[in-house]
Amino acid sequence: MLRLDPLSRVACETLVKNDNVIIAGEITSKATVDYEGIIRGVIKDIGYNDPDLGFCDSTCRVSQYINQQSPDISAGVDSSDEKEQGAGDQGLMFGFACNETKELMPLPVSLAHHLVQELARQRKVAGIDFLKPDAKSQVSVNYEDGKPISIDTIVVSTQHSKEISLNKVQDFVMENVVKNVIPANLITKETKYFINPTGIFVIGGPVGDCGLTGRKIIVDTYGGYSRHGGGAFSGKDPSKVDRSGAYMARYVAKNLVASGIASKCEVQIAYAIGVAKPVAVFVDTFGTGKVSDQDIAKGVREIFSLTPKGIIDTLGLLNPIYRPTATYGHFGREPINGKFTWERIDK
Repeated sequence: MLRLDPLSRVACETLVKNDNVIIAGEITSKATVDYEGIIRGVIKDIGYNDPDLGFCDSTCRVSQYINQQSPDISAGVDSSDEKEQGAGDQGLMFGFACNETKELMPLPVSLAHHLVQELARQRKVAGIDFLKPDAKSQVSVNYEDGKPISIDTIVVSTQHSKEISLNKVQDFVMENVVKNVIPANLITKETKYFINPTGIFVIGGPVGDCGLTGRKIIVDTYGGYSRHGGGAFSGKDPSKVDRSGAYMARYVAKNLVASGIASKCEVQIAYAIGVAKPVAVFVDTFGTGKVSDQDIAKGVREIFSLTPKGIIDTLGLLNPIYRPTATYGHFGREPINGKFTWERIDK
């Protein structure tokens, strides 16, 4: 929708179960798009293109429940007491950065995302056809004096074809995924590995587990290392500060850590619906700041534009840049073809 009408207002949820896809929400736009065609194309791209998987781009049923945005919400967003775009909702948004990785992300969630990215690469690029689309990972890290020193546990689960043995899946994941991703200097003799720990994993995707927008908001952010305001990002245009405010908070936190003023930083921004300027801005450097958190927060207000319009303009959020955020988290990846603008270090 943003590609055809940058001012589109979208709040759309997705539910998938068995061979059914339901989209529901509020959309106001001059754009006319083929919802069903987009849905089937994305499902095919993910890898659900075989009816034997139980969920398939060519056989699934698509149901649509779409209305226009509430005129009451639209009025608050379009005209605020600050003479510019008001926040699309109330809420607290958090952003975080730390110097544990080159991406300035917490090490556990960074490694977890790299593991599933490598699984997808093995399936899509290397052509390992016994790997199937559903997969997840988790990494537990030992810390000492606030610094990561070793990996305690690695968990990887991947869907696979029924013809392949569990032992072969486990051996393949260990040799071609885990060892490709996890730095050897973080592995100790005590490190534990759980690869497909429940056993076979043939039934996956919406057949094995219902999927819903917003179900995995911690995976989308910092893996539980930092606080979360509770709002999901996906399916929302940037007038919704759930998304744009969280992106700006990450942008601020990352630039603060990159500047060297702190080695760990959490930024909280609070909004009221229909009001442009944030009602609160807090910074916590967890004792690592070279000046007080209050002084840093004051500087943040002066340097960064934190109104919805300011955020949208600063980060170019009316561009169609969101599809890549649907997997591997919204943070910790460098800008790709101008996308992920909130990962820039330019302040």
